[in-house]
Amino acid sequence: MGIIKKFRIKSFKNINSEIEFENISLSYGNRLILDNINFKINKGEIFGMLGPNGAGKSTIFNLLTGLISPNNGKIKINGADVTEYPIYLRTKKFKVGYVPQYGGYFNDLSLEDNLSAIGEIVIENKILIKDKVNYLINKFELDNVRNIKAKFLSGGQKKKLVIALSLLSNPKILLLDECFAALDVMTIKMLQEIIVKLQQETQITIIICDHQARDLLACVDTAMILNNCKIVAQDTPINLVSNESAKIAYFGESFKIN
Repeated sequence: MGIIKKFRIKSFKNINSEIEFENISLSYGNRLILDNINFKINKGEIFGMLGPNGAGKSTIFNLLTGLISPNNGKIKINGADVTEYPIYLRTKKFKVGYVPQYGGYFNDLSLEDNLSAIGEIVIENKILIKDKVNYLINKFELDNVRNIKAKFLSGGQKKKLVIALSLLSNPKILLLDECFAALDVMTIKMLQEIIVKLQQETQITIIICDHQARDLLACVDTAMILNNCKIVAQDTPINLVSNESAKIAYFGESFKIN
């Protein structure tokens, strides 16, 4: 698949970091998951995480949301140490949205009712709920299925719905977990374009974790490779693919973006 994101922001070094992991370590019993890792994600950046199963990608999402806590180190959002903040406070104060790999919607509610139900929870001004729901339905071109129960939607429509649900609260940080998994080529391209447009239109910070390396690299500004509890490399997609450490740990010698 060709490059979706033809223009990548080059001036991130001059922008304040949105997310910082400082000397983060985590283990489950005797099993080490993350070993003293450090990285930053800049405001408005589309950031990708790649690595083999068990490398710690989903763990980083769980640490960001507050589902789990590190053994050592600090997690910062907008310069504030949130390491001890509970999930609800990170969501409310720092506007962290999460799109899970599976589920994330009510099977027996229609697409519109799914959006309305979550809107009742996250939108304080109840007068605005209907307008916001209609806006997202139109934005994701879902008007023709607004009255269809979620369980009967296609894979791509379900993914659009879950992303729309996450946007109801106007997040400033959006986590996408395995968003390209088990989707056909055209649906993946559609989602890539949605992700890039979200960045362009709202300057939202987006973090993608996926095993589909080419699909992820086609729409991110920066990506990092995790392996053996460490960050192996972090760079722009083109530079990352040519990085020798990244080749040894993840890509291999024959991998190409196009």
